[in-house]
Amino acid sequence: MKALISVYDKTGLTNLARGLVDLGWEIVSSGGTATALSDEGIPVTPVEELTASPEMLGGRVKTLHPRIHGGILADRDKPEHSADLEGQGIEPIDLVVCNLYPFRSKPSLEMIDVGGPTMVRAAAKNHAHVGVVVDPGDYGQVLDELRADGALSAETKRRLARAAFAHTAAYDAAIVAWFDEGDVLPPTIHLALTRAQSVRYGENPHQQAARYREVGQHGWWDSMTQHGGKELSYLNLYDTEAAWRLVHDLGDGPAVVIVKHANPCGAAVADDIETAYTRAHACDPVSAFGGIVAANRPVSLAMAEALAPVFTEVVVAPAYEAGALEALTAKKNLRVLEADPPGHQRFDLRSIDAGLLVQEPDRFISQRPDWRVATKARPTDDQWADLALAWRVCAWVKSNAITFVKHGQAVGIGAGQQNRVDSVRIAARKADGRARGGACASDAFFPFRDNIDELAAAGIGAVVQPGGSLRDEEVIAAADEHGLAMVFTGERHFRH
Repeated sequence: MKALISVYDKTGLTNLARGLVDLGWEIVSSGGTATALSDEGIPVTPVEELTASPEMLGGRVKTLHPRIHGGILADRDKPEHSADLEGQGIEPIDLVVCNLYPFRSKPSLEMIDVGGPTMVRAAAKNHAHVGVVVDPGDYGQVLDELRADGALSAETKRRLARAAFAHTAAYDAAIVAWFDEGDVLPPTIHLALTRAQSVRYGENPHQQAARYREVGQHGWWDSMTQHGGKELSYLNLYDTEAAWRLVHDLGDGPAVVIVKHANPCGAAVADDIETAYTRAHACDPVSAFGGIVAANRPVSLAMAEALAPVFTEVVVAPAYEAGALEALTAKKNLRVLEADPPGHQRFDLRSIDAGLLVQEPDRFISQRPDWRVATKARPTDDQWADLALAWRVCAWVKSNAITFVKHGQAVGIGAGQQNRVDSVRIAARKADGRARGGACASDAFFPFRDNIDELAAAGIGAVVQPGGSLRDEEVIAAADEHGLAMVFTGERHFRH
């Protein structure tokens, strides 16, 4: 039995090779792999001895040879294939162990592997007769099976072949992504995803679900620590992602966000994290029941004690101070996550028939110096701060979106309505008078003055919106009539 081993990642290489030799296998290898095996005293046949051809072009050509690929690709069930091998003096190769150059960590033309993927694909195509191993994590199982049965089962070879094709597909996807750098929406998109986490079910119990991540990438979900509580559900993952990203959008000071069904139902900034939490919760305590709490500072014991009596699905924070973790993990159903900040997303994807809608993730483009006061009245300093917070929160609320903020605290949020004036009314009802003199943000322009009339009735003192309606002048006139300050940002933040 003959094994061809050519690996960049040499994890577990010595143990695998020794195990194969002990079972009577001959090992063929090339380049650095052959050197590494020889240095360990493991007998190895150099590839050039098999091919009678030296490595060429600085190693670019070494395994691309009929004596290698004939041995891999021969169908042992076809007499004509056996005759071809015999006629050319080629011996069959029964196992290919290969992993590829680390292109993702060192992207360059020289890191584009050619011989490796060719061998892997050849062995995977002929998996009925050839085993192929691309993951060092499979070495132990392969050796165990060879020791027990003398050969790999058809089921194992098929599983390994699938892993091999997935390996080369992900490798090619990484190379295409490298060529696409700087192109926001390239002509083709090649996503290679690996299942990173299984969940019990999706949005509903009859739907299967899992979390996938891009091959070679690791996000905050992969590095986070869950200190307590039940297994995370599909909706826990979805809502926690929204909460964690929003709380990191709220500036440098202590901030807390509460999300329910992917919509913020509370948000606040304060001088300390406990106050930020209590003010965020006060926005809409009814909706906060069963919500997701995200804090951008370590959770203090005081915040943990304030949160503990409230039924909460998940709390996520960068750390937990002394006593806080114990107070929270005492609640057996509360999932307590410790996490790094969220990273950059390349695409925003949504399924449609036969494909995907793809856009770049939303981001804030205009800043306060770019905003234009459109009314006679100008915001006060306090209102400017509240407008900025309202604008940030509003961008994370499902459209049509309205947020009311007063003194760094969201006090009313209207979300997901088919018309904007209903969102205004919902926000006003939830604020229940607390927004008087405060700020309002709208994710898109106001199409009619009725929105402004409703805002004035709720006591709003300043409004931020994109502008751009055909009736902007009518809306501005209504704001002037009510003595409201109105600011145009020039950008919209729909979130459907």
